[in-house]
Amino acid sequence: MPQGGYLPEGSLLNTPQNRAYTQNPALLQRAMEEGRILEAMAVHCDAAHNLTVELGDAVGVIPRVEAASGIESGRTREIAILSRVGKPVCFQVVGFRDGRYVLSRRRAQEQCMTQLLRTLSPGDVIHARVTHLEPFGAFVDIGCGNASLIGIENISVSRIAHPRERFYPKQEICAVVTSVDPGAGRVCLSHRELLGTWEQNASRLEAGETVGGIVRGIEDYGVFVELTPNLSGLAERHEGVHTGMPVAVYIKSIIPGRMKIKLVIIDALECSTCKTVSASDYFITGGHIDRWRYTPENSTGKLIETVF
Repeated sequence: MPQGGYLPEGSLLNTPQNRAYTQNPALLQRAMEEGRILEAMAVHCDAAHNLTVELGDAVGVIPRVEAASGIESGRTREIAILSRVGKPVCFQVVGFRDGRYVLSRRRAQEQCMTQLLRTLSPGDVIHARVTHLEPFGAFVDIGCGNASLIGIENISVSRIAHPRERFYPKQEICAVVTSVDPGAGRVCLSHRELLGTWEQNASRLEAGETVGGIVRGIEDYGVFVELTPNLSGLAERHEGVHTGMPVAVYIKSIIPGRMKIKLVIIDALECSTCKTVSASDYFITGGHIDRWRYTPENSTGKLIETVF
């Protein structure tokens, strides 16, 4: 695994080994000696922003400055602590004081990020979990609560108005590393390269079929209809359609040399306007890629390519 064994926060919570360690005081002591990363539920945040963590019959506390990487310097906002209540937190055991285990989420995060920055390279495909969505992109957890942003322009080839048309919070996704910046402590990601080339997506369709799609753009010369996250076709103008509308379309022709799919809108559909990515949409789910060329060879269409 390119992430070196570090997974999005919450992935360890219910594993047998993690449960064994977090429910046994003797093993918590061993975890401290080993520097092992564990996970448990944060159940309370006090007025000083210290987190209380449930450890079976024992109690753990994560002091405010240890609750998130960057809190002490002000780089990370306090909401990063407040929002963990009722959710899993990763941590290392760092001590035992006043009958409670002292834990550090910051240490776990920094250990994870150090490993990611040292081992990841552009083109590596990693697993991530969507944490929240903004109009400009999707924030994802790439390990131990460390965040990365997938900009809206890198989510898919088909244009979308908002990342929620592809993702939802807590969704497990794949992403590809576009750059690693140790100085800034940042890993940058993309997603569209994993959803296939024009030819791969078009191979799932056949002229003469009628399929579902979503209207993504309306121009004087026609209506762009998304057929898959990385493939759209052009339909003739149709009364009553609007952006985001689900429609049934008839496929008139598929022309790889011009990267064109000609459609006819048959009818509006009564289903969700969102078309979130599912496992079947991925053509690549792991490993490493050096180059992705969306445009078919010898096509006269616009060249869309990523070289990692």
